[in-house]
Amino acid sequence: MVDVRIARLARLITEYSVSVREGDEVIIRAGIEAFPLVRELVKEIVGKGAYPHILVRDSATEEIFYRYAKERVLKHLSPLEKFIMEKMDVMISIISDSHVKPLISIDPEKLKTRSAARAELNEIFMRRQASGELRWNVTIYPTNALAQEAGMGPMEYEEFVFRACMVDREDPIEAWKKQAEKQEKIINLLSKIDELKVVSGETNLLIKVGGRKWINDDGHHNMPAGEVFSAPIEDSAEGYIKFDYPAVWGGFEVEGIRLKFERGKVVEAYAEKGEEKLRKLLETDEGAKRIGEIAFGLNYNITRATKEILFDEKIGGTMHLALGAAYPETGGKNKSAIHWDLIVDLKRGKVYGDGELIYENGEFAL
Repeated sequence: MVDVRIARLARLITEYSVSVREGDEVIIRAGIEAFPLVRELVKEIVGKGAYPHILVRDSATEEIFYRYAKERVLKHLSPLEKFIMEKMDVMISIISDSHVKPLISIDPEKLKTRSAARAELNEIFMRRQASGELRWNVTIYPTNALAQEAGMGPMEYEEFVFRACMVDREDPIEAWKKQAEKQEKIINLLSKIDELKVVSGETNLLIKVGGRKWINDDGHHNMPAGEVFSAPIEDSAEGYIKFDYPAVWGGFEVEGIRLKFERGKVVEAYAEKGEEKLRKLLETDEGAKRIGEIAFGLNYNITRATKEILFDEKIGGTMHLALGAAYPETGGKNKSAIHWDLIVDLKRGKVYGDGELIYENGEFAL
């Protein structure tokens, strides 16, 4: 018998998140362990007269690829991948790792080379989703590997995931509509502000956002969702910031990150753990040294860090910045092969908008 929460999640994604329509070409990317959810998604998709296509991902084969691929293979951009990215109508990606750090022993230079080679795919994705041609959603299926990484037991993690997605409720679609309304009020506030000043512990950072669009992440692109985000003026960031939660990239953990910005660019970078990885990522390209996204986490059903960014960037009472590519729909112009989210805990912090206190101790003062 199918867990009712899994069935609710499949319906939530297909009806609310990506609004699958008759005739849609739908790509589902998932690991083998997520197939209980994949089956429910296929049931919903074909029931709407659309066409599902399943791409299976596996942690072990990912490690094999990077371990044995020569440089020309790493630099190759498949025309098949490009065709799919240009033609599909809907993409549903399910995080469902059987191993959370399959690339931990891979040379970071290989990851950098591959990331640069796939930059065109990232640009196509950004352009099509900004224009509305591509509807997409990233969700998660609880696996033992993800539970272990989060420091939870399998049952505890399962409950955590479904609570964060609000599919533990009888009508999750209605719950997300209410969340969307709350976040829209915050967007109305932020849209009137030119300059934000963030103060918290070792953080004192000025960022200009005037003229940029704030986006309501209310469950259409991420599930769980629960954030509002925009892109800063590319040369505006001034000051310093410390990120409180571990940041993960390609299986590598970087902790205790401290950055100093001048005219929007990282000029000093330190980390308590993984500093070499931090510096390599900053050298990916020129855009990697600038901020592509600023966002506030507003999902108060997520109360702890899990080392999975889909959850951690939504933690109620946090802010995150992403180094690298900006989302075009925000008006951001920064381009990069990376988009790396870094999280600041603001539960004891303050945010000022054009000199006025608008956020304190993890909450907007509406």
